[in-house]
Amino acid sequence: MPDLPTAIEVSHLVKSYGGVMAVNDISFTVARGEIVGFLGPNGAGKSTTMRILTGYLPATSGSVMIAGLPVATQPDEVKRRIGYMPENNPLPEDMRVSEYMYFRGRLKEVPRRKLSPRIDEVLEICDLKRVRHKIIGQLSKGYRQRVGIAEAILAEPPVIIMDEPTIGLDPHQILIVRDLIGSLRGRMTVIISSHILPEIEMTCDRVLIINQGRIVAQGTPAHLRREIFGHSSYRLELAGDLTSLPAVLAAVDESLRSTAVGDPDADGFRQVTLTTSRDGELGEPLLSALLGRGFRVRALSREHPTLEDVFLAATRRSWDVVSAPGSPRGRETPPPPPT
Repeated sequence: MPDLPTAIEVSHLVKSYGGVMAVNDISFTVARGEIVGFLGPNGAGKSTTMRILTGYLPATSGSVMIAGLPVATQPDEVKRRIGYMPENNPLPEDMRVSEYMYFRGRLKEVPRRKLSPRIDEVLEICDLKRVRHKIIGQLSKGYRQRVGIAEAILAEPPVIIMDEPTIGLDPHQILIVRDLIGSLRGRMTVIISSHILPEIEMTCDRVLIINQGRIVAQGTPAHLRREIFGHSSYRLELAGDLTSLPAVLAAVDESLRSTAVGDPDADGFRQVTLTTSRDGELGEPLLSALLGRGFRVRALSREHPTLEDVFLAATRRSWDVVSAPGSPRGRETPPPPPT
C-alpha cells in the first residue's frame, strides 16, 4: 500500500448513548508522522473517540479512515495498522517481559525470523533490557507503562494511539516516556490523550481540544494562543510618571495598552501589565522608549499563555455558547456524556 499523506481522517463522527451525544459531529485529520495531543475534560468524549478510531467501538454515524482503510467495514485490517495503549493498560502480571513481547508479537503476526531482533530493538528503545527477564507484576508503574508502549510499537504500525500514557508516573518517568514518544515523530503517527498539559505541549506538534463531544479548538499551541487570546502580554516593574505612559506605549505600537497597574512598593516601583495585538517581539523598543522618557525599569518580560490557559479558555468558551440564551439547550447545564 502506498504511503498516504493523511494517516487518520475523521469525518462527521457521531456516537450517542440513549440519546446523549458522547461524540457530536467531529471531523479532523492527522498527517503521517505527526504527533497530536487530544485534550478534554472528563466526560468530553476523548476515550469514546479513541475507541472508535481503534475499531473497538462502533460509531453511530460518520466515517473514520486509518491508513486509507475504513474502520467500519475493515476493522481487522485497521487493527493490524494500529498500536493501542489504553488508559488502564491490561498486562499479564504472571508473564516475564520478554515472554509477553513474544506472545504479543505472534498475535500481531510479526514473522518469527523478525520477531526476536524486533523485540531486542523495542526493549532498547523503551529502556527495558535490564528487566526483560522480570515478571511484569513485580515491575514499577513506570516500567509497566514502558512495557505498554513497547507492545504498542512492536509490530511497527503506522498509527499509535495512547490514552493517558503518563498517568501515575513520577516526573523522572514522565520525562523518559516523553522522550520515547518524541522519538517516534516522523516514523509513526501518534495520538496522545493526557491531562498533563505541559507534557502535551512539549511533545505534540498539534493539539485537538474536545468538549461536550465537539472539537472546540485545534492547531499548534502557538496558533491556539493567537486564536483564543488574540494578544500578547508584557509584565513590567517600573517607576516614574505614569501620566506619560500611554504616549510612550502608543509610540512603540498603536495596539499597546496597559491593562493593570499595581500599587507602588517601598522603592516606588509598580507592576504594570501590557497587552498588544502584535505578535512580534516588542521588548527591546519598549525598554528603549521607557528609558528615553525617564522611567526606571526593574523588570520586563513577555508573558506566554500556557497550554493550560488555552485549554481552560477554549472549554469555558464552549460552555458559554451552550448556556447562552437562545442556544439549543438554553441555560440548562448539560449532563456529562460517557467518556
